Amino acid sequence: MTLETKSCESIILENKVLPISFFERPAEIVAPELIGCKLVRRKENGQLLWGVIVETEAYSQSEPACHGYHRRSRSNETLFKNAGCLYVYLTYGIYHCVNVVTGRSNWANGVLLRAIALPNQSERIAAGPALLAKHFGLNLSHDSLRLTRENNLWISSPSPANEQPKTIVKTTRIGISKAKELPWRWYLKDSRSVSRRAKGDRCPSKSQAWKPNSKEFS
Repeated sequence: MTLETKSCESIILENKVLPISFFERPAEIVAPELIGCKLVRRKENGQLLWGVIVETEAYSQSEPACHGYHRRSRSNETLFKNAGCLYVYLTYGIYHCVNVVTGRSNWANGVLLRAIALPNQSERIAAGPALLAKHFGLNLSHDSLRLTRENNLWISSPSPANEQPKTIVKTTRIGISKAKELPWRWYLKDSRSVSRRAKGDRCPSKSQAWKPNSKEFS
């Protein structure tokens, strides 16, 4: 590990971990505020794998696209638990999707992490729920896991460099058949790591696009 990497990791560790109270709010409020935050995982060798969240979607028991809309079951039980833990499920029987439980307990509410931008890596390596889960090594065994440093997986607040105003696009969700009209998807307009852009929104050129790198933490 280089001195630059050590410096970067030490600063990431200094970033404030989002408190449980941050997630104890409706998903449609939490989701846009997660844009710019960092998902961090400590690997078995002690190194940190991290990336900046650039796309999210909100889901609530009040609307039919939510897994908990019809009933509470063994497969969606986690979505009804306390805020601040992961809800991981399979789609098409093979792809994992990672959500953060939000809101109050006993009410299905959560934010789907749709895309993350990683420093010094391919801009599309985690541009979609399945790719995100695969790159961070998250699967059904992580369902119900509390997002804390003690569990080696957490979400931290944006670094000062990331707090500069950036345009966030609000649009409709994708990959669903019901409640498609709800504008409950948000993404960072200047990122090329977004899974899918809204109609008419052109992808920025590589020279103009925002991307995370170690210099942001120096």
